[in-house]
Amino acid sequence: MDRLFHALADATRRDILRRCVRGELSVSRLAEAYPMSFAAVQKHVTVLERAGLVTKQRRGREQLVRTDPDAVGRARRALDELENAWRARVDRMSGLLADEHGPEENGRDSGDTTKGQDR
Repeated sequence: MDRLFHALADATRRDILRRCVRGELSVSRLAEAYPMSFAAVQKHVTVLERAGLVTKQRRGREQLVRTDPDAVGRARRALDELENAWRARVDRMSGLLADEHGPEENGRDSGDTTKGQDR
């Protein structure tokens, strides 16, 4: 997961993923879209490949890059798990706070109509 989220942390790599969703693209074709060297784009693709987000296949002199949708799904599931864990924690904290205050809030009974005045 660390490699996956490290790869997704960079805007250029996320853009490469978006471009490759439409189909295979060569690294040289990808490099045309960015104001950086071919070698820099190659490095970005390598990071994505190591994270399992893309696959590369050599065809002749070109390296073709394709997004792996299963890897993107793994990232989504990992984020869903984190979200569920945090939501459960917040719900537990809310429950504890509600139990701590009981039916009274700020010294008032829930049926009190004096709106904060002392009795």
